[in-house]
Amino acid sequence: MKPLCFVLMPFGRKQDGTGRLIDFDTVYQQIIQPAVAAAGLEPIRADEEQVGGTIHKPMYERLMLCEFAVADVTGANPNVYYELGIRHAVRPSSTVILFAEGTSLPFDIALLRGIPYRLDASGKPANPEGDKQNIVQRLRAANQEPHDDSPLFTLIKDMPRLTVDHEKTDLFRDQVNYSREYKKRLAVARKAGADAVRSVAAEFLNMHNVEAGIVVDLFLSFRAVKAYQAMVDLYDRMSRTMQNTRMVQEQLAFALNRLGRSEDAEQILKQAIEKFGQSSETNGLLGRVYKDRWENALKAGRMMEARGFLKRAIEAYRAGFETDWRDPYPGINAVTLMELQEKPDAAQADMLPVVRYAALLRAKANGDYWDQATLLELAVLARNVSEAQDYCGAALAVVREAFEPETTARNLRLIREARSARGEDVGWLAEIEENLREAQSRLETPDGAAR
Repeated sequence: MKPLCFVLMPFGRKQDGTGRLIDFDTVYQQIIQPAVAAAGLEPIRADEEQVGGTIHKPMYERLMLCEFAVADVTGANPNVYYELGIRHAVRPSSTVILFAEGTSLPFDIALLRGIPYRLDASGKPANPEGDKQNIVQRLRAANQEPHDDSPLFTLIKDMPRLTVDHEKTDLFRDQVNYSREYKKRLAVARKAGADAVRSVAAEFLNMHNVEAGIVVDLFLSFRAVKAYQAMVDLYDRMSRTMQNTRMVQEQLAFALNRLGRSEDAEQILKQAIEKFGQSSETNGLLGRVYKDRWENALKAGRMMEARGFLKRAIEAYRAGFETDWRDPYPGINAVTLMELQEKPDAAQADMLPVVRYAALLRAKANGDYWDQATLLELAVLARNVSEAQDYCGAALAVVREAFEPETTARNLRLIREARSARGEDVGWLAEIEENLREAQSRLETPDGAAR
């Protein structure tokens, strides 16, 4: 049975203090995960067990009970530093620290013996094999000849040391395997459709005893298959702690809005902003609530009401983008809706290059669907047909869920209808929209034929 190694690191693509965009998922896949495996250990990645940035019981257990740990402190991520502090407080040895070359380390961390790794211009590993071997050597040495690497135990004499009985560690390992098994089953269920996801969810009679990571995976799986009422029902079964996390509040509001309960969604999002502060995600979801109300009022012929909701949607999206200019998603929605106003908005010309730059930075590190879709919408706004077609192809090559092309097609339809009403030739735009709709239809096929 392989010893467990807990990996503490950011996830996705994040910028460090210098503005460098780093693809942490690729760092994990190409360097850390294979290094841990080559050292004879079994990796568990920290971000897979977090709920909206909130540390919880399984996270504490992993920090305390995993025999080994690897911490990537690149980017000064507060969660990683907090978790590393806990690890050093309870485990005298077997914690390896990593960082990307060029990282400015705080004084306390700089004193520890960390392992640097190299990145290329796109924020991906430049020397994965060499960096992997450096980690393997350190982990093997820690396994064969353990020595204190926690500054707390190194500097403080007679520091009490935690002793964990085998029964608890065996139970912990069973829980880890249980969590992994259900996540695999949910991945299969999402491809089969809503009924398959409901079948997995029905196995849990008491959500209060289920690991947070599984609960969140269930929640987002229902979103992926458009089972919005099931999301609301699952929320009602969650523990109060889970319900009060920002991410769960945001996704509950998303589901309520899709169910036509936009006033309830608006209230939840406003309360989240009041409690946690503005963010690109929360404000972006609030913008979507107003955007839907605008479109409904427009269809009903309530023009003055529609104008008011369009303005509120733009304001919400713009506030989200101004909260974090590195996230282009609320920005692209703001500039798209500005295109649909009766009178041109001077702010659109100011925002467009900033949104484009943010999207290009994210797409540079092998961007995901939303990065390519953002660049597609920007090309459409610029009336650049060839570039729009290229980005449409790039987006469809990395599409994952049906709601992704559905959302983009909806935005392009709004632009197409507005321009058509002005007498513009929008045949090329209708063709791109149709390609997105076809991708949506394929992804909604229960047997997973889209893949």
